[in-house]
Amino acid sequence: MKTPKNTAIVEQDSKELLAIETVLNTQQKCWNNGDIDGFMEGYWQSEELIFTSLKHKPAYGWNNTLERYRNSYPTKDSMGKLNFEFLDLKLISKNTASLKGKWELIRESDNPNGVFWLDLQKFDKKWLITKDSTISFEINTPL
Repeated sequence: MKTPKNTAIVEQDSKELLAIETVLNTQQKCWNNGDIDGFMEGYWQSEELIFTSLKHKPAYGWNNTLERYRNSYPTKDSMGKLNFEFLDLKLISKNTASLKGKWELIRESDNPNGVFWLDLQKFDKKWLITKDSTISFEINTPL
């Protein structure tokens, strides 16, 4: 079977995939320590960063995304314990990747959860999230 001329098969370099997973795992640790600033280090610090969710208007830029997180999660208790599950991670090119996953917050009063899609780009040997699209489920279904 021939591969169409316009599509290149991108090698799925395990070192790069692990580096991307490490970004998310570091974010998870920061979140679970109540450190939103540390969590935000996984995002591209640019006005071109895009964060979308069903419940809010899109946030454009790193500072607006940080403000959204701080307003939505003003205390460590409101942040809860964050869990991720990676469903599909793939390199699109040598310097870009996409990640689909599930997220879950474990809090005393509830257990919000949902799915997310991330676009990531490699900048100076560091992978960063350039677009985050997150959906929250109304039903509290654990991962």
